[in-house]
Amino acid sequence: MNFAVGFKPMLGDSHSMDSLEKQLICPICLEMFSKPVVILPCQHNLCRKCANDIFQASNPLWQSRGSSSASSGGRFRCPSCRHEVVLDRHGVYGLQRNLLVENIIDIYKQESSRPLHAKAEQQLMCDEHEDEKINIYCLTCEVPTCSLCKVFGAHKDCEVAPLPSVYKRQKSELSDGVAMLVAGNDRIQAIVTQMEEICKAIEENSRRQKQHLCQRFDSLCSSLEERKKELVQRISREQEERVSHVRSLIRQYGEHLEIASKLVESAIQAMEEPQMAAYLQQSKELLKKITDMSKVSMSSRPEPGYEKMDHFFVNVDYLAEMLRTIEFQTDSLGEDDSDGFAGGDGGDAGADEDRPEGPEALEEAEAVGPRQKPSSSPHGQH
Repeated sequence: MNFAVGFKPMLGDSHSMDSLEKQLICPICLEMFSKPVVILPCQHNLCRKCANDIFQASNPLWQSRGSSSASSGGRFRCPSCRHEVVLDRHGVYGLQRNLLVENIIDIYKQESSRPLHAKAEQQLMCDEHEDEKINIYCLTCEVPTCSLCKVFGAHKDCEVAPLPSVYKRQKSELSDGVAMLVAGNDRIQAIVTQMEEICKAIEENSRRQKQHLCQRFDSLCSSLEERKKELVQRISREQEERVSHVRSLIRQYGEHLEIASKLVESAIQAMEEPQMAAYLQQSKELLKKITDMSKVSMSSRPEPGYEKMDHFFVNVDYLAEMLRTIEFQTDSLGEDDSDGFAGGDGGDAGADEDRPEGPEALEEAEAVGPRQKPSSSPHGQH
C-alpha cells in the first residue's frame, strides 16, 4: 500500500528545533535522551539505562559479581566512536552525569510545548482513503493502515493492533537489537585483538626458532671445520716424516756416490801410470778401497708403494646422508630441548644425551665408517 505524506504548516523556528532534537537523540534507543544522561570519557552521551544495557551485554558475568563488595568493574565500547570505556566497581553508576544536556532537554521540552514554537508534525495519510490518517497496524500483512481499510478495505479480514503499541514494541526490539550488535561487536573486537596477539606470538616464536636453528648449524659447521683441520694436520705430519726419511736416504746414496766417483778417478789415474813399480806401489791400496766400497750395502730404500697416501681416506657419504635427513623433532620434549634436531629415524631422547658432540662425535663416526684403513704407515729400513 502506498501512502501520501502530508505536513502541517511550519511555525516559527521549527527547523532549528528539529536540528536541536537530532543532537539530543540517544544512539542506542534512537529517542531523545532520558534522564539521567551520562557522559563517557570520549565526550559522547548516553541514557544511563542504555549505557547499562550495553554494559550488561558486554559483561554478562558482571551481575553475579556486581555486589557492593566487588573490587573490579568492566568495560564496553562507545557506540558512536568505538572508544573503550573502562568502568569501576560501580558500573555505569560511576559515570558522570551530563547536567548541561539534561538542562537543554528540559528547555527543549518546554519550548516544544508552546503552540507558536510547535514542531511541524509529519503524518502519513491513507492512499485509498485520502482523508484518513494511518492509525492502526495490520499484524497479518505487517503494514500500517487506516481504520476504514480495516472496516471496508483490503484488511477487513486481518488482525490489527493500535499503531502506538506496535511502534513501541518494535522500537524496543530495535533498541535491544542495537545493544546486542554493539555487545557482539565488542566481543568480535576482543577476538580480533586476541588473534592479533597470536600473530605477534607466532612471529616472535618463529624468529627465536630460526635463531636457534642457525646457531645449531653454525656449531655443526664449526665442529666439521675443526675436525677437518685435525685430519689435515695428521696428513701433513705423515708427509713430513716420509719426505724426511726419503731425503735422508738420498743424502746417504749421494755421499756413497761421491766417494765412489773419487775412487774411480784415482783408479783411472793409477792405470795411466807408465812406471810399473810406481803403479804397484799404489795399486794394492786402491784394490782394497774398491773391494771395501763394493761390499758396502745400499739396500736401504723405500718399499714399493711408499709414496702412496691412500690410507688417509675418510668416507663421508653416510655422514652426508645423515645431514640430509636432519629433521625437526615431533615428539613432546622439554622447553630446553624444543629447539633441537633429530635424524630422519627420530631416535630417542635418552640416546641423544649419551651421544658425544663436536669433534669426538666425528671421530666416533669415522671409526665405524667403511673402507677406513689404519693410520700407521710402512717405513723403509734405515
